[in-house]
Amino acid sequence: MASGVRVIVFNADETYSTELRTTLLAFEGVKIVAEVDEPVLLPQAAKQFPADLLVVHLVPDAETALHMAGQVASEMPDLAVFAISESTDGQLILAAMRMGIREFVTKPVDQNILGEALAKTTQRRVSAAPSGRLISVLGGAGGVGATSIAVNLAVELAGVATRGVALVDLDFRFGQVATMLDLESTYTIADLCESHEQLEPQVIERALAEHDSGIKALPRPQHFSQAENISAAHCVGVLNGLTSMFEYVVVDGPSRFDMGAKSVLDLADDILLTMHLLVPCVRNVSRMVEGMREVGFNLGRLKLICNRSGRASGNLALDDVRETLNLDVHSVLPDDWATMSGSINLGEPLATFAPKSRVRLALLDLAERLHGSDGQADEQEGKTKGGLFSKIFSDA
Repeated sequence: MASGVRVIVFNADETYSTELRTTLLAFEGVKIVAEVDEPVLLPQAAKQFPADLLVVHLVPDAETALHMAGQVASEMPDLAVFAISESTDGQLILAAMRMGIREFVTKPVDQNILGEALAKTTQRRVSAAPSGRLISVLGGAGGVGATSIAVNLAVELAGVATRGVALVDLDFRFGQVATMLDLESTYTIADLCESHEQLEPQVIERALAEHDSGIKALPRPQHFSQAENISAAHCVGVLNGLTSMFEYVVVDGPSRFDMGAKSVLDLADDILLTMHLLVPCVRNVSRMVEGMREVGFNLGRLKLICNRSGRASGNLALDDVRETLNLDVHSVLPDDWATMSGSINLGEPLATFAPKSRVRLALLDLAERLHGSDGQADEQEGKTKGGLFSKIFSDA
């Protein structure tokens, strides 16, 4: 799919949730910006979250769901509405069309038919501004270097981007993005999350702190208490606004793998899952990948990053990771702790602190690969060979 499609999903049938997510996220560029399970919440969600498509599952109460979907279609004609149902009843389909439903898709969903319908939605919005690419840098454990990678990756992307780069700190309590760039900011992400309406670009722009590298950062809240008031919906609203303004939005986090994380990861075009060659870390990564599979997440957007490679790691090697996770390792960053720690302590990105260091050149290569790719990851899933390390991780 040439352009991204932001989707709001209505589904009150929990047994169909994973299958529906898997069906939608299988398409390149599709991002789920909100999931609703109460029909009465549909109009509010459609107004709060910028979206191109509303997908309504007409189960178990087709009449109520269709009525609310029709209301949204009437009030927001630019928002395409698709209905999904097991029913092939002509009267139901006719009623849906009269209410402004653009596509009526029957179950089991034919991927080709749905793909054609999504392509039509994309074509209708060719005049819209291009959507930026969201890159989430997620740590497989504490201390694996996710923040350092996020900060330096954003700086490197700024060198190739034409529409700017934003950097967001989603560790609401202990985030260090601003510290690593020696930035002071009047506003933080907490200030943007006070609104329940769509955020205007001018409001977002005022909250961003600009770094000498050209990137614009949105730091963590200044106080612990502010973190409690930031919901998943708030994060989605902020990230949606940023992707409409910047070519790349690099996110440090989410810091916890919870429902809020799920909402952010649904929006991400690329997830850089960072790890060390240590059994506890790889076990965590294995659990996270399995959790993503269970909720229907598209693992084609996942890229494994092995950080600090070259340190003594006992008997654990990259091949063991590939065998255990059934995923390839996208990038390997060398161990250069002296350089990295100096960069962190002085608040300077590697591009200025140590431009010729091995770790900086590896991060530059990662940025160039991301910039040069088409947004599709190289998911390498295969059959588990059942070796020694597979047995170790199966006990987790």
